[in-house]
Amino acid sequence: MSKFKREGWPTLAPRIFTDDVAGVVGFLKSVFDADGVFRADGPAEMRIGDSIVMVSNGGGEREPTAGFLYVYVPDADETYRRAITAGAKSVEKAVDMPYGDRRATVRDPWGNTWQIATYKGDG
Repeated sequence: MSKFKREGWPTLAPRIFTDDVAGVVGFLKSVFDADGVFRADGPAEMRIGDSIVMVSNGGGEREPTAGFLYVYVPDADETYRRAITAGAKSVEKAVDMPYGDRRATVRDPWGNTWQIATYKGDG
């Protein structure tokens, strides 16, 4: 079988283009406990749980583009509070959804929307 992706990477890795890579990387670290580093020579590869989000400079053909991402975390309420403290604006406070998630939504200072969820179980 041929190797078609990098070792340890998921099949799908979202990528955010921004004019402020360092700022987005700092936000991901403070809000989601992301692991990774700012890189000047390529995209920052930020690991959140078992997922990777790439953060790259916009410019040229790659205009800054806002993302919409759904992130599972151990405590949606606490992560929502950290996001607000880090400069995000509230779109939706944490509420229990009929499909078992407790979910909140924020928009970060770069225009990315983050739905923050903790699975609480069905019913």
